[in-house]
Amino acid sequence: MSGAVDTSAAKLIEGPAVEPRPSAARRFVNAWLVRRLFKAVLTIFIVTTGTFFLVRLLPGNPVETYIQTQIAQTGISYEAAAAQAQNLFSLDPDAPLLSQYGTYMVNLLHGDFGNSVLSPGTTVAEVIKTYLPWTLFSVGVATVFSFVIGIVAGMIMAYRRESWVDHLLTSIGSLLHAIPNYILAILIVVFLGVKLQLFNLTEARGSYTPGVEPSFSLSFLNDIFYHATLPILAYALTTVGSWALVMKSSTVETLGEDYVTVARARGLSDSRIRSGYVGRNAVLPLFSQLAVSLGFVVGGSIFVERIFGYQGIGFSLFNAVNGRDYPVLQGIFLVVTISVVVANLAADLLYSQLDPRIRVGGEGEK
Repeated sequence: MSGAVDTSAAKLIEGPAVEPRPSAARRFVNAWLVRRLFKAVLTIFIVTTGTFFLVRLLPGNPVETYIQTQIAQTGISYEAAAAQAQNLFSLDPDAPLLSQYGTYMVNLLHGDFGNSVLSPGTTVAEVIKTYLPWTLFSVGVATVFSFVIGIVAGMIMAYRRESWVDHLLTSIGSLLHAIPNYILAILIVVFLGVKLQLFNLTEARGSYTPGVEPSFSLSFLNDIFYHATLPILAYALTTVGSWALVMKSSTVETLGEDYVTVARARGLSDSRIRSGYVGRNAVLPLFSQLAVSLGFVVGGSIFVERIFGYQGIGFSLFNAVNGRDYPVLQGIFLVVTISVVVANLAADLLYSQLDPRIRVGGEGEK
């Protein structure tokens, strides 16, 4: 009996068993940022591999496309056109796919995206460097405009809900949200360019006027804004509705929170409540969506830039698809993938900084 008592007393003195701390390697693997970086790298690898094989499932190849074009334009024989293609192209589409894939991945690890098939001597990196900035400019400006206007309109709709203002803005926002950007681009061309003739569609083609020297000057800035006006208008109108509707929903939800009721009970002014309590918390979901939306700039630009003749990365992607330019297709899709993955990471980090309830590092995850 005394032995049993002694044993129990010893256990009480020792206290509860302390679990050993996880090793440094385990804490490293479980870290929030490391896990997401691993998922990001894995996503990029899977999409890059899938893109490589998918583009080769397109009917035809760059060599065959070139041969058929030469036959149609010059009337030469198939053998003569094939001989020209063999001297012109460094790509061998008849090589085994696994061999092509291995070569592509090895070159990619060395930072070599390859050369454009349709523009011999031009690297894919040069193509992206030439065209991507114009898409970033037009989509970036449109996103900022639509985001700011959407936030303001959404708060007006929330504070004036069930009024005629709310119904009107909600109907307009729903309509604009439902229209694809390329359909709206066609309508802009038809009505603003052809019917009303508010824009000279021929002069507005391209990213800037030919012969104008790019420089950091007011005249060049006016010129690039003139050429980007129609794409910016199409992007902004088709996205402002979604921002307004999301902001309205978020604001209405925030207005029902207890801390807003307490703030009103304390006698705070409506302007203070709107800016310090309602607006700040209601806009949090939109900031995360804003970061993600910026990652999809290329995908939404391919048809819009083609319709307006705006020479951005979407315009280049459209030409690469038509010409079966495999290296350019792969390079652009890789840039799209990386931008989307980075945008998702940025959205997570941004949301965790804006909302203190979010714990970074896996502490708040279950």
